[in-house]
Amino acid sequence: MGSIFKAYDIRGVYGQELDEEIAEKIGRAFATLLNPKTVVVGRDMRPHSNPLFDALAKGLTAQGVDVIDLGLCSTPMSYFANGHLQADGGIMITASHNTGEWNGFKMCREQAVPISGATGIQDLERIVGTNAFASPSQSPGEVTQHDISADYIQHIRSFADVRRPVRIVVDFANAMGLYENRVLEGLIEMEPLFDTLDGTFPNHEANPLKEETYEALQAKVRESSCDFGIAYDGDADRVGFVDETGAIIPMDMITALIAQMVLDHHPGSPIFYDLRSSWAVKEVIEERGGKPMMSRVGHAFIKQQMRDAEAFFAGELSGHYYFRDNYYTESSALAALYVANLVSRSDRPLSELIRPLRRYAPSGEINSKVSDVQAVFAKLRDTFGDARILELDGLSFEFDDWWFNVRPSNTEPLVRLNLEAKTPELMQARRDEVLAIIRG
Repeated sequence: MGSIFKAYDIRGVYGQELDEEIAEKIGRAFATLLNPKTVVVGRDMRPHSNPLFDALAKGLTAQGVDVIDLGLCSTPMSYFANGHLQADGGIMITASHNTGEWNGFKMCREQAVPISGATGIQDLERIVGTNAFASPSQSPGEVTQHDISADYIQHIRSFADVRRPVRIVVDFANAMGLYENRVLEGLIEMEPLFDTLDGTFPNHEANPLKEETYEALQAKVRESSCDFGIAYDGDADRVGFVDETGAIIPMDMITALIAQMVLDHHPGSPIFYDLRSSWAVKEVIEERGGKPMMSRVGHAFIKQQMRDAEAFFAGELSGHYYFRDNYYTESSALAALYVANLVSRSDRPLSELIRPLRRYAPSGEINSKVSDVQAVFAKLRDTFGDARILELDGLSFEFDDWWFNVRPSNTEPLVRLNLEAKTPELMQARRDEVLAIIRG
């Protein structure tokens, strides 16, 4: 039972770990924990999202909670609805990029403040596991339907500044990008890929972190002479980019690009980036007069730090782009719109706009199975004790011409390595040196 309650959401294989009975209990537990009057609930296109909604809503309404049924929507749309409709909480039924047999729940308090393991998911697990629900209400809640699309589209389109025709290829991966992307319709000319909803993901996994998922997008961009291409993940809270040549753009480079434009409008603003990001991100923010702020990995941490600092924007190496103007949550459509704005005002293609940001050689994230994470960390401390060491998330070691971060996985006996150096040769040498210690 405990396995479905994760660090950032609830997620499991439908019919095995997650079913209607558990969904109803989660609804009752959510109501018990937050005591909300109104909760917005959206869902993705997986065939079991509908029965899970019915069960979840049954549990919520039994406790006297009114449910606003958003129907099919992207996760950023559900966050927007939570804040815009001034609900007391929000739940999105999705398993994001996981394959079709999975489903789950992403949950928020009011104003789209995320509920993570330490801020409520562990409590929900305890309430569900012990049936410690508040007494059912004498007056059950009601379910009403509300389409948030028009309000979300109008809000995000208010940031449009497309000064010449821009053409892009959009890989929807048969998923909720079809709803998120409505923001761009009419502003940008689009060539669609895999643009029918299908919760079995018949064409490829909806995960822009995996390079192989870009193959169709890259080919289409090259043959259609478009300005760039985008690829949404399953619930459209992440987006990946390729330039006009079809080359994949590292997601921290997109963070740096958007940061430049945000700082043009909001000079001096704090901008957050996760600690796996290139040195170039910090440098670009400083060069534009912003305040670079490093964050732990994970949306709950970044969103809280953004709120505390009243930051306008944050980017994460996994393709999450967060905006103050979407209640400090993701908006993939707004990230894409910012890039379109930039391309439309430049006489240079996207690859040339990115080139000055590619200042260092990154390793990419490398996972290693280990039997004892703390022993590995101790060995790294001994070996690289002359570095500047940061303990924000795992361990970061910084030198004058290279740095690396190691983090343990939340769910597996893995160590995740990200490393960057001033030259490809130095990166490869230091990467091999660090991996030799990790893998012992």
